[in-house]
Amino acid sequence: MKLTFLGTGSAFTVSGNYHSNMILESDTKKILLIDCGSDARHALNELGLSYRDIHSVYISHLHADHVGGLEWLAFTAKFDPAIQKPNLFISEHLVRDLWDKTLSGGLSSIQDEVVTLSSFFHVHAVKEQGFFNWEKTKFTLIQTLHVMSGHAILPSYGLMFAANDSNVFITTDTQYRPHQIHDFYDSANIIFQDCETSETKSHVHAHYDELVTLPEHIKEKMWLYHYNPCKLPDAARDGFRGFVQKGQCFDFSDKDTLF
Repeated sequence: MKLTFLGTGSAFTVSGNYHSNMILESDTKKILLIDCGSDARHALNELGLSYRDIHSVYISHLHADHVGGLEWLAFTAKFDPAIQKPNLFISEHLVRDLWDKTLSGGLSSIQDEVVTLSSFFHVHAVKEQGFFNWEKTKFTLIQTLHVMSGHAILPSYGLMFAANDSNVFITTDTQYRPHQIHDFYDSANIIFQDCETSETKSHVHAHYDELVTLPEHIKEKMWLYHYNPCKLPDAARDGFRGFVQKGQCFDFSDKDTLF
């Protein structure tokens, strides 16, 4: 199984990088798209891929750099008779808002057809503290604290899964909450960590200045991504694996690509 980063930038990334969406390729060459931001079609095209290559998609939360490309994926897949409807894996707490607040404005405008989210995807709503299976691999949703909107927490979920001999933890977007996700840090062999690098902290992402205070045994298995378009600190010097680069591939059968 291989994990490739379509981009490594934040929501405000600029030309030269893309949003921090990923593709996970199974041993049977099927592809799971992990988040589908506004620039996903361009990022996929740069790797020689298109909507036709996407077997399934996982959505962590509803910000545009994670869902802004779903309308494109839904429309192009629906009107191409040569491909099957993609699977959509998503927390049950996000399904209604994904359609009502994000996608229905564009996707419901179809001639002579009343459509729902299921018209475009095979929807797999993952229950609270649940998981989904894809290509014989179990993916557990890990709820993180990303944004507090008023008195409510915006639902956002990372992923934990096993690939070959590696336990992999992808945080997706999260504040610096080491006590909340400490057990997942400990049980993972490799961590892909949301990392803000701007001078001004947004307080909705883990910032490099915070992450650098983590214990050495955690940092030494941590790759950093979702960073801002600015000069980056020396992550290797500070004990991390490093900053993930756009297009970087992690082959879980080849440990040289992991560390």
